[in-house]
Amino acid sequence: QVRLVESGGGLVQAGGSLRLSCAASGSIFSPYRMAWYRQAPGKQRELVADITGGGSTNYADSVKGRFTISRDNAKNTVYLQMNSLKPEDTAVYYCNGPNNVWGQGTQVTVSS
Repeated sequence: QVRLVESGGGLVQAGGSLRLSCAASGSIFSPYRMAWYRQAPGKQRELVADITGGGSTNYADSVKGRFTISRDNAKNTVYLQMNSLKPEDTAVYYCNGPNNVWGQGTQVTVSS
């Protein structure tokens, strides 16, 4: 069973940047799709970005051009680089991996 642990969240001003990391335990990381989701208060969890085992990426329209997802298979880690952050990016960000395993989430708060 894969276990996912997110880190890198925090408080940042609008226009700032953060990089989230999701470290996966276990040896089944590399072939699998990994994804970042987020959930703001009172809203449904939504897909932010995902990346296949081969490195193909997909982004929500709201983050295209600002966020970049990447992975390091040697380190069993997936990243989310978030630039030009907006207050509407405020949410708990979750990592999702093989067998629909979820991390515990990391809070991102963007102040105006």
